[in-house]
Amino acid sequence: QVQLVESGGGSVQAGGSLRISCAASGYTVTSNNMGWFRQAPGKECEGVAAIVADGSTKYADSVKGRFTISLDNAKNTLYLQMNSLKPEDTAMYYCAAAIGYGVPWYGALSNNRYNIWGQGTQVAVSS
Repeated sequence: QVQLVESGGGSVQAGGSLRISCAASGYTVTSNNMGWFRQAPGKECEGVAAIVADGSTKYADSVKGRFTISLDNAKNTLYLQMNSLKPEDTAMYYCAAAIGYGVPWYGALSNNRYNIWGQGTQVAVSS
């Protein structure tokens, strides 16, 4: 059974950093095609960062230069390093994977490209 489990969320002051993790089980993440999404109360789910099959990464404009997505194949884990956090980064963060097919780079931040989702980890940034 394929499963994604996020961890590492928490509360931090503006300007601080957090690293959230997504541990995969039931499949090997070497094919990449994974992403991070977030949803704040009352807002739509938005793509934050993604990594596609050739290792290319894509970031939302709102997080470019502050967030870094990475994949540790040995640990079968996806990470999102978040620096210079802002109150507007407050949201539930979800990792997602596309299993069985590829995700094009241009569509990597679209949530309908992914078929496996984790349960989420909450990030709260105070001013």
